[in-house]
Amino acid sequence: MTNWVCPMPLRDAPNIVMGHGGGGAMSAELIEHLFLPAFGEAAAGELTDSAIVTVGGVRLAFSTDSFVVKPMTFPGGSIGDLAVNGTVNDVAMSGAHPLVLSTAFILEEGTPLSAIAHLAADLGAAARTADVKLVTGDTKVVDSGHGDGVYINTSGIGVIADGVDIRPDRARPGDVVIVSGDIGVHGVAILSCREGLEFGTTIESDTAPLSGLVAAMIATGADLHVLRDPTRGGVAAALNEIARSAGVGVRLSERALPVPPEVRDACGLLGLDPLYVANEGKLLAFVDPAEAEQVLAVMRAHPLAGGAAIIGEVVADHPGMVVARTGLGGTRVVDLPAGEQLPRIC
Repeated sequence: MTNWVCPMPLRDAPNIVMGHGGGGAMSAELIEHLFLPAFGEAAAGELTDSAIVTVGGVRLAFSTDSFVVKPMTFPGGSIGDLAVNGTVNDVAMSGAHPLVLSTAFILEEGTPLSAIAHLAADLGAAARTADVKLVTGDTKVVDSGHGDGVYINTSGIGVIADGVDIRPDRARPGDVVIVSGDIGVHGVAILSCREGLEFGTTIESDTAPLSGLVAAMIATGADLHVLRDPTRGGVAAALNEIARSAGVGVRLSERALPVPPEVRDACGLLGLDPLYVANEGKLLAFVDPAEAEQVLAVMRAHPLAGGAAIIGEVVADHPGMVVARTGLGGTRVVDLPAGEQLPRIC
């Protein structure tokens, strides 16, 4: 490519590496410096988890996601329900009510049909729970040894109600940052069943559809500025993306972060930072401080957000940067991760 221009570390990686799929800086560089120039004028819309398109005067949120989690089943879920919940949540973070999904399966030759049946049952049950219809799909098979049993792609469409305007660039100084509950649970749950690792207690994934929670938050009438589900790259990656999109700073309080003891212990043992560990059933909300308590009350009344808490605020200082006040009174930068601490978690 004659016009290749790329910051570190991508220019030192002539081939695809795992970090390119981690949702951090390397993923962003791959999109910005390879995909977008190649797409040219065919590329349209903001680089968000779901695109907003208007058809016949109706605003629709449209998203697609591929799931390659290893292993296929894990404590608290499987790639089947994850494929539904992940796309439902991406659509919901635009304030949309998810309606329909597509499902595409890439199956590895030799995978037991019983395993595929189990995953398909999980996917169907998750769709019923999320109240979405599976309306189209595809199936392909690859040679034995060229896959990990099954990969799944889902795309989703939802309708955005009039008056709802939720997007990353609406974050503004003074907003409070709310998280809907314990962070880092999904990533540690996946890690716990890899390579025979045990942490003394079973940690289950938090995978869940958040569309009902979002609907309850919107129903308060509060002006929700930003919603985001912190999946790959965790809370840190999501907050950095929002800060850069809106040109604002974010200041967190480490003492306010809801990290369950088992996640904190596992991360301490393995040298991981819970802020960078993936979640699959949590959301971040940026809300005007005058409406924060009202939104918090509704969230805490919902079964998926009983542990909702304010973890920080938006500031005019250090635009595009996230910092955290430590328990010792100092401040540290919470940067966008280059790749991913835990690959293949979704």
